[in-house]
Amino acid sequence: MKSLLRILSVFSLITHVVVAQSDVIVPGDNLVLDGVPQIPSSLAETVSRYTEFRLASITSWHPTKREMLINTRFAETMQVHCVDHPGGARTQLTFFQDRVTGGFYQPKHATYFIFSKDSGGNEAVQLYRYDLLTSDITLLTDGKSRNYNPTWSHSGDLLAYGSTKRNGKDLDLYIINPKVPQSNRMLTQFDGGYTVPVDWSSDDSKVICYQYISADESRLYIVDVASGQKTLLTPQEGPEKVAYGFGEFGKDGKGIYLTTNRDSEFQRLVYVDLATKQYKFLTSHINWDVEEFDLSPDGRTMAFVTDEDGVSRLRLRDVTTGKENLISELPPGVISGLEWHKNGRDLGFSLESARHPADVYSLDLQTGKIERWTRSETGGLNTAGFPEAELVRWRSFDGRMISGVFYRPPAKFKGPRPVMVDIHGGPESQARPRFGGRNNYILNELGVAMLLPNIRGSAGYGKSYLALDNGERRTDAVKDIGALLDWIRGQATLDADRILVHGGSYGGYITLAVAATYGDRIRGAVPYVAPSNLVTFLENTNSMIRDTRRAEFGDERDPKMREFLNKIAPLNNVEKIKKPLLVIQGENDPRVPYRESEQLVTAAKKQGIPVWFLVAKDEGHGFVKKRNRDFQFYSTVHFINEYLLK
Repeated sequence: MKSLLRILSVFSLITHVVVAQSDVIVPGDNLVLDGVPQIPSSLAETVSRYTEFRLASITSWHPTKREMLINTRFAETMQVHCVDHPGGARTQLTFFQDRVTGGFYQPKHATYFIFSKDSGGNEAVQLYRYDLLTSDITLLTDGKSRNYNPTWSHSGDLLAYGSTKRNGKDLDLYIINPKVPQSNRMLTQFDGGYTVPVDWSSDDSKVICYQYISADESRLYIVDVASGQKTLLTPQEGPEKVAYGFGEFGKDGKGIYLTTNRDSEFQRLVYVDLATKQYKFLTSHINWDVEEFDLSPDGRTMAFVTDEDGVSRLRLRDVTTGKENLISELPPGVISGLEWHKNGRDLGFSLESARHPADVYSLDLQTGKIERWTRSETGGLNTAGFPEAELVRWRSFDGRMISGVFYRPPAKFKGPRPVMVDIHGGPESQARPRFGGRNNYILNELGVAMLLPNIRGSAGYGKSYLALDNGERRTDAVKDIGALLDWIRGQATLDADRILVHGGSYGGYITLAVAATYGDRIRGAVPYVAPSNLVTFLENTNSMIRDTRRAEFGDERDPKMREFLNKIAPLNNVEKIKKPLLVIQGENDPRVPYRESEQLVTAAKKQGIPVWFLVAKDEGHGFVKKRNRDFQFYSTVHFINEYLLK
């Protein structure tokens, strides 16, 4: 069962360089620069090896062969590839300028697969059929709506998915026979939230649908395929909001496996008997979130992953006896994409760590053997010497302990080191021991320490911690960074007078808030795709996610809340920002509209603040095309050299 939360060629470098101006990097016409100085081409040459890394994730096992589809990138963007044995060549199947996600084999004969793609980062995701015999590609959806989470029936005749086709806002349940695109029809409607199908019953008579309301609240429905009638499986009981994860039918169809924080701080794995509605909690002995699970095809073995202080732990549970086996041979890192082969023996998954980009592995249930299917390149760098991630903690203003992931520069760098504080988005996300990618250059070649905090509101530490930043407690998360700045000052190996704050999306909002609140304690800030005022953000963000964000940030239509959000907005406190900014934005961003960055840049310029503004016309909520990501990184390194290291 897939997790809810599932972001290299020389030619791409050359596209930035004009021969007549070979001493500087010339951006493509798709990039708009305002205040960004010319970047010497020597910087690109120095950085280049750190931009030539790849990663890979499993998307689908072949139903009859021991081979799989994966997502990886060889040119500009992630595309679908086939790998027919462990360590085998990655054969590219899709070739688009825009990122392709998924790649799900038809579950019986696998003569075709389904994939998803948007255009220019606009998130209007469409579903396509790729015929393996002819290489023909057929659009299955309307080309305008948003379409998510295609989920196969067991027979392989029908595909269920969520679509905004009805009104552009709400995700309804649709089903289609992909071989007959005109068979597409809406099965039932859902109002509000983010609703997608996640599993079919073994006889294909029912579909489980997951509805996300907020980080604190979600629901599961069972939909009858014949009638379209939907039944709420998880009614709200009592005043406390409850969050549920995805659900999966048991082999006999009499019950459903799911995760929930009902009566618990953490997401526990549960079996719900459909006849009695009784809950059987299966992982109460583990005081961490179960973030992902998948039941073997024979229904005998449950594979599940827990998030334990940011590190993934993979376990196998015998459904009959309850006996569990921790797979301890895996290095500390992050596991995702659990996927059983239909042979019931091979369990596929992706794993990344501080020293290795995400790659695809399989575990043989019978022998315990772990095989590596992909070996993603790292630009020729020997990553074995990269610093391991460390877990650090500090006490915040209210006595609460806050944690973060810390990367120390190599020992060759002497003296107290400058620090880049990189704040995750979400807010309900989590900094974890992942591969740093391009940021390894900042760490290993510039000698800048990197600290990724899990401020209040982060996932992984219980539902109470998750809710600590809601509504009028928003500024408490900013104070957590203030306490981190105090902690840095107390570390003999770190230079508290050279700190840069960096963050994307909500992390970018906190970055701006830190710049306004603690401007005298930092050298500069790099916000990207960042809200500058939560009022204007909520008014202009995509309607599909507006209500889920109001549950987190507060409802801007309420006069009292509107006044509070305006009061704390970085945009309205821009006169307190004294240090330089590098602002990065995708012009097609449907979540944090371009206007959020533009209005901040305009206001900051009026205050005389040095501002570099980088915009990509062909990107949305974050840069995904390699050439754009490279130029973004060149700009960031140039900014670091100019304002942090001097």
